[in-house]
Amino acid sequence: MSAVVPEPSPAPVRALSARERRRTGAEIWIVLGLSLGQSAVYALVNIVARLTAETPLAEQSATLNASRSERPLLDLTYQLLGIGFALVPVALALFLLSARGSSALAAVGIDRARPGRDVAWGVALAAAIGIPGLAFYALGRALGITVSVQASALDEHWWTVPVLVLAALQNGLLEEVVAVGYLFERTRDLGWDRLRFVVASSLLRGSYHLYQGIGPFLGNVVMGLVFSWFYTSRWGRRRVLPLVIAHTLLDVVAFVGYALVPAEWRAAMGIT
Repeated sequence: MSAVVPEPSPAPVRALSARERRRTGAEIWIVLGLSLGQSAVYALVNIVARLTAETPLAEQSATLNASRSERPLLDLTYQLLGIGFALVPVALALFLLSARGSSALAAVGIDRARPGRDVAWGVALAAAIGIPGLAFYALGRALGITVSVQASALDEHWWTVPVLVLAALQNGLLEEVVAVGYLFERTRDLGWDRLRFVVASSLLRGSYHLYQGIGPFLGNVVMGLVFSWFYTSRWGRRRVLPLVIAHTLLDVVAFVGYALVPAEWRAAMGIT
């Protein structure tokens, strides 16, 4: 019988002064305003526009990883620049956490302390989320509350698959580091309990997916509940790396799989 692993108990947090609390709150809003919060606002405006359009939601579409130029090398340059600049908020969040004097990467669990377990949990989480996620998408399409999502619109080049893999990794790092690791550390500084953090993180995750419809919003809220709960559990041990691995795997399957599946097969499955 394996020993019960105790749930990690965070180190005591120094009580912040009123001024420090205001600065921490402002910092959170700034980081989110430069990254996922900004995406959430645009997604909210987008879903309102979609719902008030003459075309029913089920007949609308959303394109991910769109081509940005007809010239292959220029398109590649734009793709790489987009991925690189999207990671700047991740660097900012980690930089701000490092002000405590300790390693920000270690604080959110991005290190080589337990590679085997991190990979195993990442694969398990990807499997646990992937199948229900497809079910949410299919149900949303059937109910007319989800748009048709085109996961990749890149032309076929030698660099297409590597760029899609990098885009998946970028999504995993941005969403999991900011919406889970960074947000947990900073809200803990403000005295939030676990439940309040889990709910806030999950609603944030769902909100910036609203542009895909109500179905993906609900599906990503569920994903957020699982990921943020796992992160703060005795299994997750406040390590964001398994979440990054899981998220990257999910997006690689979606992006690369979409790009490699023949168009006629996608049409037969009801995917544009």
